[in-house]
Amino acid sequence: MSKSKQSPSVEERREKALSVLTPIISVLLALIVGAIIILALGKSPLQGYGALLQGSLGDVGKVVKTLERSCPLIFTALAAVFAYKCGVFNLGGEGQFIMGACACATVILGLGLTGPVAMAAGLIAGLIVGGIWGLLPGIMKITRGLNEMITTIMLNYVALYLMEYVFKNVFSDQGLPKTVAIPQSGRLPSVAGAHLGVLIAIILGVFLWYVLFRTSFGFKIRATGMNQIASRVNGFPVRSLVLLSFVISGAIAGLGGGIELLGRAPYRLADGFGSGFGFDGVAIALIAQLNPVASIVVAILFGVLSTGGTMMQSVIGVPTAIIEIIRGMIIIFAVAGMAMIKLPAIKARFASAGSKTKKAEASA
Repeated sequence: MSKSKQSPSVEERREKALSVLTPIISVLLALIVGAIIILALGKSPLQGYGALLQGSLGDVGKVVKTLERSCPLIFTALAAVFAYKCGVFNLGGEGQFIMGACACATVILGLGLTGPVAMAAGLIAGLIVGGIWGLLPGIMKITRGLNEMITTIMLNYVALYLMEYVFKNVFSDQGLPKTVAIPQSGRLPSVAGAHLGVLIAIILGVFLWYVLFRTSFGFKIRATGMNQIASRVNGFPVRSLVLLSFVISGAIAGLGGGIELLGRAPYRLADGFGSGFGFDGVAIALIAQLNPVASIVVAILFGVLSTGGTMMQSVIGVPTAIIEIIRGMIIIFAVAGMAMIKLPAIKARFASAGSKTKKAEASA
């Protein structure tokens, strides 16, 4: 019996090893492409990448800046991971992130709160409103069968214009297109130099990993994502799980929006707040292969690229667009690599390799 189960375990180990290697190889290939472009511009790739690392990890202050830059990406990536694990595609992380920040600002500035009360009330409001914003496409999906990719993207624009109304009209700072700054006492405190939100993001990522892979609730979420029909036959409340995944996903992004507002300068809503975080989060989730802990690592990598890109530009004189090219190539290589692993021909190679290993062990 143990020998008959050995071959599948070998195949699974090979596929898992390739799944781990795929993002690493993708990053290396993207860096090689970036190096070729830098060479074509007549500059030194080694000097450029050295400046990138120096600008993002060169000292404690730069490391803190990189972590804080990564923080919103961690939240939007975790939001995407949780939804995707249940088989739904939440492309509205940016809208939920923005609405969480709007709710946070409205509660604190509207009620005139200060101190820890302001901080707690703002983050709770962001979490709740983000969850409600995630609930809307969930209701439209399970009641009317509307495609969640379309509805979540549309709600991103609604959230964007609602935020614009808030910072231009409701809480405008002396008529300027930005809100009044959050009071000093209501901002997130620092932990080892970085604001508290970084620690919250990391703890949340580990917690979500535990929930998804070590609890019965997580098993139901993953089973629903793999096969809704089989899950329904086995008595799982599929519609409720799908709706709940939207709510939890939105709440995670909304909490991230509140933390970004209270944790990073200028501590106010303005044009461009939250821009790009949602779709970057989706890309990070895919590169991390829907693993919450791996999403943290990939988000920090993106933070390194964003923070160090400016110094690379100033040191070797190349445009920061190269960083965007590298990030795009990482996404392309990672998604292509994951798709290749799932191809029947590749799986057949795993099976044949496993059978050869089994025969070799038997003959030995």
